[in-house]
Amino acid sequence: MMQSFAMSMASRGLRNNKIDVQTKQLRCLSCFGDKSIGGQLEPCEHLKHSSTPAKSYCGGCGCGDRKGTWLEPESQEYSKLDYPRLNCPIKMPGFTNYEREHDNSNTRKVVVENYDPDQLVKIRVTVAEPKN
Repeated sequence: MMQSFAMSMASRGLRNNKIDVQTKQLRCLSCFGDKSIGGQLEPCEHLKHSSTPAKSYCGGCGCGDRKGTWLEPESQEYSKLDYPRLNCPIKMPGFTNYEREHDNSNTRKVVVENYDPDQLVKIRVTVAEPKN
């Protein structure tokens, strides 16, 4: 876990680099599902609600509930899903350690892997410009 955290922190660089919009949309789909846009995909089994209203965190990675681990940003601040390099405990699409589902045992992963790109662009995300 510590090595993964260090990798993510280093990927920010000196300018707080962030991922692109399409990757963040895919990460949001992997974590939150698509019910926000009228779909049927449930949120990830590891998604936990924070003690802070309207915030969520990953319960599978072991980082816990704190501002630095929230999956949604506070306005234009940096969120966990903004890191250029970020691992997922179940290796879902959009994450650095993503592994394709070969035996179809994880049907949720198969749905995300085959998600309609026209629907994916409907998932609203914020990716602030890096500070110079």
